Amino acid sequence: NWFAAPGEKAENDYAFGRQNWHEAVKREMKATREAVAVFDQTSFAKLLVQGHDACAALNWICAGNIDVPVGTSVYTGVLNARGGYESDFTVMRLGVEKFLIVTGSAQAIHDADWIVKNIPSDAHAILTDVTSSYAVLALMGPRSRDLLGKLSSADLSNAGFPFATIREIDIGYATAYANRMTYVGELGWELIVPTEFAVGVYEALHEAGSEFGLIDAGYYALDALRIEKGFRAWGRELTPDISPWQAGLGFAVAMDKPGGFIGRDALVETKPSAPARRVVLCTLDDAEPMLWGGELILRDGKPVGEVRSAAYGHTLGRSVALGLIENEAGVDAAFLTGGRFEIDLAGVRHAATAHLRSPYDPKSERVKADVVEVRAAA
Repeated sequence: NWFAAPGEKAENDYAFGRQNWHEAVKREMKATREAVAVFDQTSFAKLLVQGHDACAALNWICAGNIDVPVGTSVYTGVLNARGGYESDFTVMRLGVEKFLIVTGSAQAIHDADWIVKNIPSDAHAILTDVTSSYAVLALMGPRSRDLLGKLSSADLSNAGFPFATIREIDIGYATAYANRMTYVGELGWELIVPTEFAVGVYEALHEAGSEFGLIDAGYYALDALRIEKGFRAWGRELTPDISPWQAGLGFAVAMDKPGGFIGRDALVETKPSAPARRVVLCTLDDAEPMLWGGELILRDGKPVGEVRSAAYGHTLGRSVALGLIENEAGVDAAFLTGGRFEIDLAGVRHAATAHLRSPYDPKSERVKADVVEVRAAA
């Protein structure tokens, strides 16, 4: 969850205010935004789907189009018949009939069960849980390309290794998959390493990474970084009752792909110009209070929603939150800018600003840039 520096106690001391890991998370977020950090995402579940009909079956199950060229990664939702989220994950096409899925740490059984149940009975597609076969070391930050280039002969440029691409590369003494994706909103690669080579790759990263400022970073920083960027999470912003339109993830839905997908009919019927419920990013105007999740959101003194995820956004210097806001006439830019928002924290209302796009790098230029300027992030 977080890494103690020399002289710090490596234990949680829970409190209602700022926790004892507050400065540690700040340190880890700063390294991710300004230098490079490595996150151990090995706990994320990995599922392998193979077979002659694997592509067609997964394309029916996934809302995004996964019939893509070999070596492409696709972020997609998995929907129920009502158009709500049963899960979301990344599908990586390793071969014509071979797909690797990376999903959440607690979702392996749920997602595997959902996929298997929805593979057509006459389809040749086999799912195997390969979670224990691979470690995942996420190397993130503006210096990640420089560091990885010290350990691999692979072409890591935008031309040679575009965003949303997975390649098999050499790294140290290992051969591993490198997936150019990010859950923190920075340039980076998820290194999917055979378990027996994980320690060697980790040690090689640190040996080469000292000149680039590499540090270890934990899941508390990961969560805060993704909330700053407005990245949604299953079980919080994404639930069986939230649709892609309400989640603000319509871009990840392939409405026109051949054969359709589970939940498409419901999405056709419910697509509004402005959803009556919408996931919105909020920042507190005051830099001091700490949000935790579950707080009431008010507009002009009237309740309009609740916080689903929250953390202290050290990059922005204030608490950040993803909340579900409701307005019968639609939640759009005019609604968000035309009212006074507050978040109720333990009975005290704090002024807040609502955003449809993250105030940090709203166009994600740092994620896709060939050269990322190394500078203070805020």
